[in-house]
This record gives sequence, C-alpha cells and structure tokens, in this order.
Amino acid sequence: MMGERRSHATRRFAGYAVLLGLMPILAGCGTSGSGGGSSLFSSSALDFFSTSPKATTGPADGTPGSPTDFDCPSIQIRTGAATMMISSKSSEGEPSALDLRYQGTIMRMARECQVNAGIMTMKVGVEGRVITGPAGSPGVVELPLRIAVVQEGVTPKTIVSRFAKVTVTVTNAAERVLFTHVDPDITFPLPQPIANLDAYVVYVGFDPSGAPPEKKKPAVKPKTKPRSPAKPAQS
Repeated sequence: MMGERRSHATRRFAGYAVLLGLMPILAGCGTSGSGGGSSLFSSSALDFFSTSPKATTGPADGTPGSPTDFDCPSIQIRTGAATMMISSKSSEGEPSALDLRYQGTIMRMARECQVNAGIMTMKVGVEGRVITGPAGSPGVVELPLRIAVVQEGVTPKTIVSRFAKVTVTVTNAAERVLFTHVDPDITFPLPQPIANLDAYVVYVGFDPSGAPPEKKKPAVKPKTKPRSPAKPAQS
C-alpha cells in the first residue's frame, strides 16, 4: 500500500516537473511585441491592438489615427521576470518543487502608441497564465506586475513606471488559468532631441518586491471629555 502511494506521488511530481520545464519554451513561443496571435488566447483583448510599429496622431496633431514618423518603443520581458513562483509556505525565497503552490508566466505582450501635442501615450497589454503546482489548491492569486519605459544607454533612465496587482482566481486544485492586464494610459513627453526615442524600451515583468508601501492611517486618538468644574464644598 505504501509503495503504491509513493509511486502515485512520484508520477504526479514527474508530471508537474515536465509541465514546469515546458513553461519557458511556451513563454518564448507565445510572446509578441506587436500583438501577434496565439492559439492559447482565443478572442483576446490583445488582438485589438494595432500591429503597426509607428505611433499614430491624436486630435491636436492632424487627422486622428494617421501614422506619424515616430516609432513606438519596442516591448520586452525584463530578464528574470517572466515567471513567478508562489510557495505554500510563508518563507521567502524560491520554493522547493513540492512546496510550489502556483506559478505565473507571462506569455504574450502587445503595445500601441499615439502622439498628441508632443506627448506619447502608450497602451500596453500583457497576457499570461497561472498553473497550480504540487501544493496547489483553489484560491486567489495576486500577481505583482511592473510595466516600465526605460531610456537605455550607458546609464539607463526610467521614464515612467507603473505597478499593478493582477488578481487570478483558481477554482480547482489542478488548473491552468489565463490572465490579461491592459494599461491604456502610459504617458510621457517626447524626448529632446527626438532621436533619443530610439533608445526607449518598454519592459514588462513580475515585481514581487516592487509594490509601493501601503500608507498606514494615523491612529485616531480618543477624544477626551472636558472635566466639569469641581463643586464648592458645602458647610
């Protein structure tokens, strides 16, 4: 009986190991910087992104929607930030194989740009999926996602950075759940000289340690009642 249980656990772990080993390959195949299609995502929000590498104009710059001479910055997954593993334990660090509860992976990206009165506005979309690991169970997963526009060079310069928490609900102990996040308002002035725009890159990735600290509300002091004047002693 004990041997059968060990055999079943071994087969289950091997299955998860194979699946997790395939994740980087699937992520590489599904990632797109221009909104290209993917069989994993049917009727995806990213399919409505423009596939043009050029920015379009806004109302103040001519005919709305006409192409401009400005290139839309390329989009990449930041190195080492394509996947995020969540442990069943509260300890920090990368979980062991048997302690893995969920793994989130970025699979696909898209972006489009519009220029209006010297301001570039980008819409950036990110798609991915969450799979359950050996310690997986139904629950709610919060994925910390960072989208940043960086001017690359000898000294890289962050132009704008946006943080979001993507909530994914897992309903079964063994499941793959897709998620989508779209930020439609990443805005920054066009650089001067304009040639510097060629060095702009949009980086996307999970950022577990980058969440802004929550502002603590100041403790409310209890109101003290004014003391009533002492009554004079009666003789």
